[in-house]
Amino acid sequence: MLERFRELQARVLVPVARALLRAGLSPIQVTWFGTISVVAASLICFPQGWLWQGAIITLLLSASDMIDGHMAREAGRVTRWGSFLDSSLDRVADAAIIGGLAWHLGLTGGPWWAAVAVLALVAALLTSYLKARAEAVGATADSGIITRADRVALALVGALLAGLGVPYALEAAMVVLALGGVWTVVQRFAEVHHQLSHG
Repeated sequence: MLERFRELQARVLVPVARALLRAGLSPIQVTWFGTISVVAASLICFPQGWLWQGAIITLLLSASDMIDGHMAREAGRVTRWGSFLDSSLDRVADAAIIGGLAWHLGLTGGPWWAAVAVLALVAALLTSYLKARAEAVGATADSGIITRADRVALALVGALLAGLGVPYALEAAMVVLALGGVWTVVQRFAEVHHQLSHG
């Protein structure tokens, strides 16, 4: 859903990427900074109940995940290692965001809501795993109703609204993430099965 905004964010972030390159920073340094800072913000703010604060901080820090790619392209440093590292650390950041929110729900909403958030996390990680495994066997697994950008946006919007006092906003976001994530997993299984059975 959010992929359509790539052109707009490129216009905003490319100048930032160029400025960071001029400052002597590398894309991989920005990748590590973004991941570590998102993990720290998520696991500190969300369990403490600082939901809207954590959502805003994490959203701002998540911009580094887009900036590093622009930096690599601008500097002509697009490498397989950089792509592998970026993709792998994205999973760490995802786990921290949804895991931190699951932790909060376990403390305040009870085990069932925490279980829904954990299901959302498992579906998110499995979605990425299926794509990687499909490519390893010569197939593709790009289908699905929820992309990574959608997952992060839904989780953070839910946290933001809940932090501002909107009842059940976070719980609703986790339900959407869980159901959408499971459906995306099913879609990718079906996609790969069709390719490998009829290839």
